[in-house]
Amino acid sequence: MAEAAPFKVPVSFASCSIGLPRHTLHQKIEAISQAGFDGIELSFPDLQSFARAHFGRDIAADDYPSLCEAGSEVRKLCANHGLKILVLQPFANFEGWPDGSPEQADARARARGWMAIMDAVGTDMLQVGSSDADGISPSVPRLADDLAELADLLAARGYRVAYENWCWATRAPTWKDAWTIVQQANRPNLGLCLDTFQTAGGEWGDPRTASGRIETGGVADEELRMSYLISLQELAATVPAEKIFFLQISDAYRVTPPLKDEPDDSGLRPRGQWSHDYRPLPYDGGYLPIVPFVEAVLATGFRGWFSVEVFDGKFEQKYGDDLHGFAKKAMEAHRRLLREATTEKALSGPSGSPP
Repeated sequence: MAEAAPFKVPVSFASCSIGLPRHTLHQKIEAISQAGFDGIELSFPDLQSFARAHFGRDIAADDYPSLCEAGSEVRKLCANHGLKILVLQPFANFEGWPDGSPEQADARARARGWMAIMDAVGTDMLQVGSSDADGISPSVPRLADDLAELADLLAARGYRVAYENWCWATRAPTWKDAWTIVQQANRPNLGLCLDTFQTAGGEWGDPRTASGRIETGGVADEELRMSYLISLQELAATVPAEKIFFLQISDAYRVTPPLKDEPDDSGLRPRGQWSHDYRPLPYDGGYLPIVPFVEAVLATGFRGWFSVEVFDGKFEQKYGDDLHGFAKKAMEAHRRLLREATTEKALSGPSGSPP
């Protein structure tokens, strides 16, 4: 029997993080529930895929009436399996567009549509990734004003916004950048979604180097280690636990050969490519120093939702159709990470082991 975690926290599983395109949302939910999870992050692409199967036709991303009808069925499905829908995700590229631009109009229309979906699926939280688009404002006050507008829109229904730093983002790639924007927006229903990959992979790891570590400016390993630790100590000392709405956990593979230092054909930057295809479960082949990050988050007093969000490009060769085995392994990884984060007292290396 797997060793228990040192204390109980609610734990969810992102629906986009289990299985392959051939697996249905129902199959995913069943495996997640049977592994003992408390909830799911409902991924918009999974909802859209469910809606296509439900109606037997293509469903556009802005066909909100159909998505809402399908969402009501997903809500029942989750309830029947004892799962809460923690959050709808990933909402992106909302903040920073020029006033009157088509992009700003689209962002606001999407926000209203996603709110309707939130009503249908029964969740009170929207996860928003920091914008990775070109052409947005560099002004922190402007970004904060836009997020405040979004938070106010959702507050009318009692909903919350969890803002996540994406490590390849245009303006807010670090937890501190996101926290600065959240502080300036100053809304009670606006907080952070923190992520082990986004911080460890942004402030310590680098998919463009053979070592897998940041080497910019010839930084030495010890300098990098200390810089990362100082960032984590600052997080623990400055972010109130109640402003952390949930914590996502994953690791990353060292990329061999390293990724080119340029966007791919879709325009996605190297760390974005890394995020999309090279993020396994903790203790499943990754190398990032994620244990100290979780330790820092717990040091704030946070005891809220943990959520498994992985994007493992090796899923099929490692797990095939064994969704149940994968979900159980994810729960074991969560418990181990929680145990190690309550005993580790220094950055000893990736996932708590020597580098």
